[in-house]
Amino acid sequence: MTMIKLRSAMVLPLVAALAAACSKTPEPTATSAPEPPATSKPAAPAQTAPVAPKAPAAGQQAAGAELAWDAPASFESAPNPNSMRKATYKIKRAAGDAEDAELSVSQAGGSVEANITRWVGQFSEKSDDAPKRSELKVNDIKITVVEVKGTFAGSGMPGMPAASPKPNQALLGAIAETPSGELWFFKMTGPEKTVTAARADFDKFLNSLRVK
Repeated sequence: MTMIKLRSAMVLPLVAALAAACSKTPEPTATSAPEPPATSKPAAPAQTAPVAPKAPAAGQQAAGAELAWDAPASFESAPNPNSMRKATYKIKRAAGDAEDAELSVSQAGGSVEANITRWVGQFSEKSDDAPKRSELKVNDIKITVVEVKGTFAGSGMPGMPAASPKPNQALLGAIAETPSGELWFFKMTGPEKTVTAARADFDKFLNSLRVK
């Protein structure tokens, strides 16, 4: 009887401990946070290489190229009388002549031959039946030089006042053709002695022509 009571006394505390353990709230298990869904990045726009401008062919200049030159000290710069002029120079008169000569620089259309014909047509009673012509090439610029002597009847340009015919006059002109095909006109007119005396400086002027 005593043994039964002893066993009961030992069992009861054990049962109570087991019951207490079972009654505890289980601790939550750690869970990892859900990962956000993967998103794809937008593709970068395709890069295109810049197209370089086409270079002009060897010996060629872009259209609209300007000419430069060195004016001799004897060529005095003067105001341009109209918007067509690129430059105007006065050449001091030679002894015995009544007026100075003038050198005009301009651009215009038409062919070389058509403009030479126009220049020759500004003279009457010419000292020679045909104008003197020569050609040279300076810095890839083709130059045609023309000399006419006689009675100058005027330029005949539209809008210009009619001039009285002037005897013993001369025209020393040059038509320069750039590598791009543009025509530049260098036209000296005035008393024959003055124009003839300025020929050496005119040649130096032409030999300084160059494309800017």
